[in-house]
Amino acid sequence: MVSPHWNINAHSIMYCTGGRGRVEVADDKGETVFDGELRRGQLLIVPQNYAVLERAGSEGFQFVSIKTSDRAMVSSIVGKTSALRGMPEEVLMNSYRISRDEARRVKLTRGDEVAIFAPRRESRAEA
Repeated sequence: MVSPHWNINAHSIMYCTGGRGRVEVADDKGETVFDGELRRGQLLIVPQNYAVLERAGSEGFQFVSIKTSDRAMVSSIVGKTSALRGMPEEVLMNSYRISRDEARRVKLTRGDEVAIFAPRRESRAEA
């Protein structure tokens, strides 16, 4: 799985070159605008400032992502380099109306990973 992220100053043109993957795209209000599977030969355009998450299917997911700016900047939503990780817990608590424990989990979940997330095993209780 690729870390949820958004393109700060460019649109992204995703082209699937192999396998299959689930792609979720959300607008700046958090509304899902696309939630589907991308297969070999398919193209998806993700507008600037829209959040995107890619998850490989069982046979893998290969794609290229072409940005519409030669100085494109990408920002991770979670992980070691995320904007949320750098925010004080109190800001997250007040902004999202969550508890301190929830704010801490948002900040520190996947804290050592940067862009590619390894699958996590779920226990029966979590599944």
